[in-house]
Amino acid sequence: MLENIHSPADLAHLTENELYQLAEEIRRELIRTVSENGGHLASNLGIVELTIALHRVFDTPADRVVFDVGHQSYVHKMLTGRWNAFHTLRKYGGLSGFPKRSESEYDCFETGHASTAISAALGLARARDFRGEKHQVIAVVGDGALTGGMCYEALNDAGNSRTRLIVILNDNEMSIAPNVGALSRYLTNLRISGGWQRAKRRVRHLTEIPVLGRPLYRLIHGTKKLIKSVLVREKDIGFFEALGFQYFGPINGHDISSLESTFEKAKLCSSPCVIHVLTKKGFGYEQAEDRPEAFHGTPPFYIETGDRIEVPDSPSCGHIMADTLADMTRDDPRIVAITAAMKLGTGLDHYAQSYPKRLIDVGIAEEHAVTLAAGLAAGGMRPYLAVYASFFQRGYDQMIHDVCMQNLPVVFLLDRSGIGGEDGQTHHGILDLAELLPVPNMTVLSPCEPDELRDMIRWTAEHDGPCAIRYSKAVRNLPDTEAPRPPFTFGKWHALRTGEHFVILACGSMVSEALKAEAVLRGENRGGTVVNCSTLKPADTDFLASLSPDIPFFTLEEHMVHGGFGSFVTDECRRLNLPLPADCIGISDRYLSHGSHSRLLEDAGLNAAAIASRISRYLEEHGKCPKK
Repeated sequence: MLENIHSPADLAHLTENELYQLAEEIRRELIRTVSENGGHLASNLGIVELTIALHRVFDTPADRVVFDVGHQSYVHKMLTGRWNAFHTLRKYGGLSGFPKRSESEYDCFETGHASTAISAALGLARARDFRGEKHQVIAVVGDGALTGGMCYEALNDAGNSRTRLIVILNDNEMSIAPNVGALSRYLTNLRISGGWQRAKRRVRHLTEIPVLGRPLYRLIHGTKKLIKSVLVREKDIGFFEALGFQYFGPINGHDISSLESTFEKAKLCSSPCVIHVLTKKGFGYEQAEDRPEAFHGTPPFYIETGDRIEVPDSPSCGHIMADTLADMTRDDPRIVAITAAMKLGTGLDHYAQSYPKRLIDVGIAEEHAVTLAAGLAAGGMRPYLAVYASFFQRGYDQMIHDVCMQNLPVVFLLDRSGIGGEDGQTHHGILDLAELLPVPNMTVLSPCEPDELRDMIRWTAEHDGPCAIRYSKAVRNLPDTEAPRPPFTFGKWHALRTGEHFVILACGSMVSEALKAEAVLRGENRGGTVVNCSTLKPADTDFLASLSPDIPFFTLEEHMVHGGFGSFVTDECRRLNLPLPADCIGISDRYLSHGSHSRLLEDAGLNAAAIASRISRYLEEHGKCPKK
């Protein structure tokens, strides 16, 4: 059936049995494609029936649907004319794993970070009203998103303005990891409360009363105040109604008929409403149901067992970080770890195995996490906040105002720095240096291999001030060098290989690529020096001053050129009246697509071959070395 769905209009004439058959086909395609390409599986398995009902009731693309985070939009893509291309999901040049306006008219807003959909949908609704249009605007929001503060700002604004808006709360009891916080407990109480079910049974039983039953049923059914304040406990529905929203639910999110009936009622609302839908993350695939957190974002896996196909040959940087932090915690009672709903993704699940009470999970609330860390530091603790580099930008003001202005010893552990791979634009960590390097009091470090990451984390325990350590998901051991890497020394850069024709000042993940590029040039009789710049700020100005003005030097980083390490080194050289870099090699002024890390490095000109070619071209143009 799926191959015959070219647009949501093709859903209109399907029978109920055909709709559930379609749901099963969609689940099979989800499992098959994600098992091959990797991606977000559990959340999409849980939203199949909801998405079908959504596109049967609402007139998309005229009606606008905004998916929070957007990782649960795979089913939406299949039903909106993209099934034939679904096998390209998350591949370079293929479908994005998130909504993309350039990809389809059905993707009205791009989302990749949590808690943004209600704000965006409210903006679309107000634009509709200003333009005198009549279409519906729907925000599909996971319950985990409601642990983020933006949701409350948007809910408060929408309820206050009474703007017509539909919010579908997809409640699967999880965001990425199990939800935390007071709202999660509130929704749990609402789910398990007997109030709603008792109320429905009582109202239905009224129809059995002779003569008066049907009129009385209609009277009570149409009297919102009576049914909600008398038959249902006020605390069950008070939260959303206090914000100015009409409330529907809870609704079985795998019952298409119930969903459609509720959506039709919501279309009649003249003010904002919330539809509370209960779904099961991973529904229909036993391995994902049993381990929804593991199948939130997964690499390729074997369908039969759920086991991952690619087993890394070394621990991830997140696990290295967490194990190092656990070792430190044994001897330092000041240490506390913080995560924003990313315990598994950042590796802090390893830390929690040893010190569960020293790990604080604040939910999807990076701004709160940063200021919480500042408060902990002001209170005498040593907080370590582990967060993806692309998510860290959400706490930018708090980092400046609450941490750095007070020079508090908070350590930011920025995972997934650099090019993020298949998750694409919203998850590339290529702006963090531009955020960090200009800020007074901030120290910035970047390891080139696992042992250096361990050394840096241990060093931070005695550093009295803010510090950020940026690292990619997997930092491998360096290629062979002339001598073992010197131990990490704060503020000092070290040459790992020496040569006479050029110098590469490389940081973090790019040290390995620099060594490979130098090996290519050395084979052409154009050897040079490769330097590990492990301390990005403060720069090693003594090393810069020692460079010969007759030998060109280059900076190399897996980051945007503008505002990055190269720009910072250039400014330092100008300040000290030293020769400037011959070239700053990094990512040009554009957003990168999605694809494998190696393919995107090539696309950005940051693989060894491209680096060697760029340096070689410069040397030839400036007559700095012999011919090949």
